[in-house]
Amino acid sequence: MRIFLAGGTGVIGVRALPALVAAGHQVTAVARTEKKADLVRRLGGTPVAVDLFDRDAVVAAVADAVDSQGAVVNLATNIPPVTKSAKATAWATNDRIRTQGSTHLVDAALAARAATYVQESICFPYVDGGDEWITESHPVQHEGPFSGAAAAEANAARFAEASASGGTGVVLRFTQFYAPDASHTQFYNASLRKRLNPFIGPPNAYQSWIHADDAASAVVAALAVPSGTYNICDDEPLTRQQAGRAAALSLGVKPPHALPRLVQAATPSSAKLMMKSLRVSNQRFAEATGWAPQYPSIRGNWPGDGAIPDQTAGTT
Repeated sequence: MRIFLAGGTGVIGVRALPALVAAGHQVTAVARTEKKADLVRRLGGTPVAVDLFDRDAVVAAVADAVDSQGAVVNLATNIPPVTKSAKATAWATNDRIRTQGSTHLVDAALAARAATYVQESICFPYVDGGDEWITESHPVQHEGPFSGAAAAEANAARFAEASASGGTGVVLRFTQFYAPDASHTQFYNASLRKRLNPFIGPPNAYQSWIHADDAASAVVAALAVPSGTYNICDDEPLTRQQAGRAAALSLGVKPPHALPRLVQAATPSSAKLMMKSLRVSNQRFAEATGWAPQYPSIRGNWPGDGAIPDQTAGTT
């Protein structure tokens, strides 16, 4: 299959790109600097320099990259570092990517008569579920930094509805991803080494996870599912308290202390949106594809800091 990949040089993208190539696909990936273009080549793809906010350029690039049997996969994001995420302005580019960027990519996929459109999304807009398992039918509330996800998901649905050839529109709602080369993971590790639990929120509230390697394998599997929305997460959501202890154990440090309640209460609204209890289920995607996470839990699998092994060095 010929695939146009946006976001191929991000934390998930650098894993998804070689996984797609290994599965036999021909991948053209967006790379807007020569350094990123070299990375795409080392990972087995063909780089293309295109601005996702330039509709005509996107339409032309996708037309060159895919055919009527091909796919457009949108993993593009611009998530601010944890230290800046409290500012609403820090999310502006990410919101624009999810709204305008996804609109242009779907327009291009329709113009190229592509067979499939896959859109990365998030599970954080789900309404607090307490101890209940959260499936794709659970209510969502898109607000604050998560508002752009609604537009991105709507564009994937638009592709399925507007495709003259009965194309497939797929939304992958990822939970919190982690990886040794992810800045968020490195921030969490720095906090854990200070014996502070970075997974803020009620200690018995659930948080769901997905290793970036497993997110990448889910992208490959998503090319063969029917249109719809799918949760992408591991098998064992943990409470905030359990997650802090499990990550600390993997790092070889003492169990962390929860942030004082007064400190948590003083956090900005964007941070409070991350404190919900989300015990997310991957059952629908697993049943549709046979996919299973290589890392079924963060227990024993939480990484230290470092670069992604081998792939950025061009050895795989």
